[in-house]
Amino acid sequence: QVQLVESGGGLVPAGGSLRLSCAASGESLWGYTLGWFRQAPGKEREFVSAISPGGGTITYEDSVKGRFIISRDNAKRTVSLQMNSLQPEDTAVYYCAGRRGPLDCSGSGCSDLAARMGYWGKGTLVTVSS
Repeated sequence: QVQLVESGGGLVPAGGSLRLSCAASGESLWGYTLGWFRQAPGKEREFVSAISPGGGTITYEDSVKGRFIISRDNAKRTVSLQMNSLQPEDTAVYYCAGRRGPLDCSGSGCSDLAARMGYWGKGTLVTVSS
């Protein structure tokens, strides 16, 4: 099993940037699909981005394409989300999650990915002011 802990959230003005990190302990991340999800107050959790076990395949939800970048470092056992051009609608608790197996979806087709992720962090809050 693997434990995931997010960090890097905070308060940022619109147009600013934040970098979220997720550190894993326990098992190696080798073989794990990893992803980022977010949940705003009163809204359902939504898919943000995911990356395949080897890092060769990446997918994003349409609203963050061109603004967010997901990356991973299996040696350091981390996955990160660089968030640029942040807008108030990006305000949410951001979670990292993982599952053993390939990245088997892309874009809007990843709407069901959260339900199949077996490991979750507790989240980090990102607040974007207007």
